[in-house]
Amino acid sequence: MQTTNTTYNYLKFVDFAQLTSWSSYALLGKNLIYNQKYTFVRIGDFLKRNKEQVSVQDEVLYKRPTIRINGQGISLRDEEVGKNIGTKNQFRIHTGQFLLSKIDARNGAFGVVPEELENGIITGNFWTFDVDYTLINPHYLALLTGTKEFQKLCQTASVGTTNRNYLQEDLFINFQIPLPSLIEQEALVKNYFAKIAEAENLNKQASDLESEIERYFLEQLGLKPFSLKQRTYGLHIVDYADLDRWDYFSSDNSINASLKKSIFPLSTIGQSFDFAKRTFNKSTYQNPTFKYIEIGAIDPIKGILEAKEIATEKAPSRATQFVKEGDLIIGTTRPYLKKFAIVTSQYDNNVCSSGFSIIASSENYHLPFLLQFLNCTYGVEQLKNRMTGGLYPAITEAELKEIKIPFPNVEKQIEIMKLIEKKKEDILNNKSRIVSIKQEAEQEFELAIFN
Repeated sequence: MQTTNTTYNYLKFVDFAQLTSWSSYALLGKNLIYNQKYTFVRIGDFLKRNKEQVSVQDEVLYKRPTIRINGQGISLRDEEVGKNIGTKNQFRIHTGQFLLSKIDARNGAFGVVPEELENGIITGNFWTFDVDYTLINPHYLALLTGTKEFQKLCQTASVGTTNRNYLQEDLFINFQIPLPSLIEQEALVKNYFAKIAEAENLNKQASDLESEIERYFLEQLGLKPFSLKQRTYGLHIVDYADLDRWDYFSSDNSINASLKKSIFPLSTIGQSFDFAKRTFNKSTYQNPTFKYIEIGAIDPIKGILEAKEIATEKAPSRATQFVKEGDLIIGTTRPYLKKFAIVTSQYDNNVCSSGFSIIASSENYHLPFLLQFLNCTYGVEQLKNRMTGGLYPAITEAELKEIKIPFPNVEKQIEIMKLIEKKKEDILNNKSRIVSIKQEAEQEFELAIFN
């Protein structure tokens, strides 16, 4: 019988001089995840803490940063005069420095100070470091520290309560990271940001397509884009029949005046569309589980993203109604978020929240046409004007039915939407490609650095 020799390592010895943390991950995991092709260098060898103090003066305007988590970088949060800033002893930051949040370092709150924040100020909850550019490209460091693996390492060097878990500077500067040559660092950074630029270009194209869709849609209705910035000077006469509200701040009056210019007759949603009520009751439902669609599962572009399978006996109180393929479901809480979607065959006979109003499909109208109208400025502004409530403003179904809409015949509705559906498909393709490109950028960088 053939035997194999297997070596078991039960103990790992660490020099006391290298003992910067008692965490097993910090002690043993540092070099295990990294690609071994590069030299390892201590962070403190190329970063030096800068504590340039600032005494905030009442009459001076100061720039303040925000650091987004998951390596999403640094941007200008606001500009504020000193008299409105409570903490008077702060620190100065400069372009090109490396900045981190000691509270959110474990969540990837790192970045390079951009030009727009030159001479900005930070509190003691942020640390800024001067960078030795002869050793490291700060953007390479920002990408590395934004990875999930580095965030795990920072968690081992953060102590305190859950909400105030602070990074320990002595542990952070003693982390060792792989350091390619400056030429290799530059290549990695250039490749990453080239892909991000490509994704941003696609995102702009998607945004331009959305604007183009609205312009085309309104043009087909004989309407001009509606803007809240339009002002009316002097005496303004409004027909009593168009007066839905008396308050000055409502945009309904100007919307109604604009809608009357449509080449199609005006109707209301309640007059022209059929609302459905298909009650779901967990006490009489026969199956042990059901699929549940929540308002949070709706994407304004992609539609319904998911339906959760829930045990019937644990059905939430808001699970009240069935949906059918072809229905239009309209999220009535914060309707300006555009949580509207056409139900596809995948979600036929699922249950949805009482936070939706449901309009059934019919041969008398084309629901994608109504969906497009609700998503345009004329639809959204009418929805907003009819909301009530404080923290969770919503529109009642009775108010939803009063929304005015130009109403061509169903054949014309279908014709208008043909080109729009093609453009929407292009938007979806762009959105999908954006996600893919960003993932490629992250993966290519991580494959170069990590095993």
